[in-house]
Amino acid sequence: MLVNNNLHRPLEVILAIPVKTYDIDFMGIVSNIVYIRWLEDLRLKFLDEHWQLNQQIEQGYTPILAGTEIQYKRPIKIIDQVIGRLWLSNLGRLKWTVQAEILSNNELAAVATQKGGFVSLQNNRLIPIPEELQKKYLEYQKVNRKDHL
Repeated sequence: MLVNNNLHRPLEVILAIPVKTYDIDFMGIVSNIVYIRWLEDLRLKFLDEHWQLNQQIEQGYTPILAGTEIQYKRPIKIIDQVIGRLWLSNLGRLKWTVQAEILSNNELAAVATQKGGFVSLQNNRLIPIPEELQKKYLEYQKVNRKDHL
């Protein structure tokens, strides 16, 4: 079962995730801290595909992470085939929210929500969500609504 059974997953990215020997604990399962790294990998893929980090830095701002919540559904072992999915679930005036799923052998292993924003590199203060990202998100919303009418 997936966290979000409908297909409304704005700007979704999917990443095959190899389980490394250093990812497992003494019980032979993936350590909980590894999920944080996997979420970072997914967010970096999101940035690569949708909002390049180097362009943000050139424009004088960068994304920040304000919080992470993870619910573990089942353990992952070193032999499992792992896939991560992450999408932009909400975009406000100042803050963004992404949701993610970690699947192990096509079964839900964890769900996560992360919240953040963007800060100016000049003064480290929160800035409004960049207009170009707002437009991309709204364009996805419009297309998705038309597809479901």
